[in-house]
Amino acid sequence: MPKFRRFAQSSMSERLLDTMFLITIGVGYLFALLNLYYTHQGLDGKPGLSVEDVVISYYGSHDQTRLGAAINGPMAPNLPNAAAKQTILAWIHHGAGEAEFHANVEPIMKANCIVCHSAASGLPVPHFDSYAHVVALTKTDTGATIPTLVRVSHIHLFGIAFILFFVGRIFILCELPVWFKRVTVAVPFFFLLFDIASWYITKIYPEFAYVVIANGALMGISLAMQIFVSLYQIWIYKPKEAPIEM
Repeated sequence: MPKFRRFAQSSMSERLLDTMFLITIGVGYLFALLNLYYTHQGLDGKPGLSVEDVVISYYGSHDQTRLGAAINGPMAPNLPNAAAKQTILAWIHHGAGEAEFHANVEPIMKANCIVCHSAASGLPVPHFDSYAHVVALTKTDTGATIPTLVRVSHIHLFGIAFILFFVGRIFILCELPVWFKRVTVAVPFFFLLFDIASWYITKIYPEFAYVVIANGALMGISLAMQIFVSLYQIWIYKPKEAPIEM
C-alpha cells in the first residue's frame, strides 16, 4: 500500500512556509469580510449588515434610487454631515431637477465626491462631473448590473479558487481519515460556485439572498477549518508511532 507524505515528514523550512502562507491567507480573509461589511452595510438606511442589504445589492431597492442607496449606505461616511446627505436625498425626492442640482447638490459633490467619482481618477465608479451623469443615478435602483456581476464573478473565481487550491494542498498533509480530507477540500469549491450562481438568481428572486449568505458563510467556515487544523497538525499534533512487530 503506498505511503503518502504527511507533516511529520516535512522539513522545518516547509513548515514555516506553510505556516506563514496560512496565517497570511487567514488575515487576508478577515479583511475581505470587513470589506464585504463596509461595502454592503447600511444600504437599507439602517446601521449594520442585514439580509435586506444583500437584497438591495443584487436585486435592488425598487423604492429608492442607486444614488440614494449609496449615500444611505457605504458612501455616507464620505459626506461632511447629515445635512449634506439630506440635501441630496431631498433633491432626489423633488424630482432631481437641474437647477436645484447646480444650486445645492453640485457644491457638495465637488467638495467631497469628485476626487474619486470622475474620469480623471481612473476608478471604475460612476462619474459625478456633470448633471447628466448624476441624474442617471436617480433612476430606480435595480441592483448590480449583469456586466458588473460578470466582472466580479471572474475575479472571485480565479482569485478564490487559487486560495482554496493552495490551502487544500497543505491540508491534505494532515493525519486524518482520507474520506474526510477529500470531502473537506472539495466542499468549499462547491460553495464558491453556488455562491456566485446565487448572485444572478437573487437579481430575479430576492429571497435567494439567504442562499448568498449561507454559501458565503459555509465557504468561510470550511476555509477557516482547514487553516486551523493544518496549523495544529504542523506544530502541536504528534502522530502515533506504529507498533513494533515482535
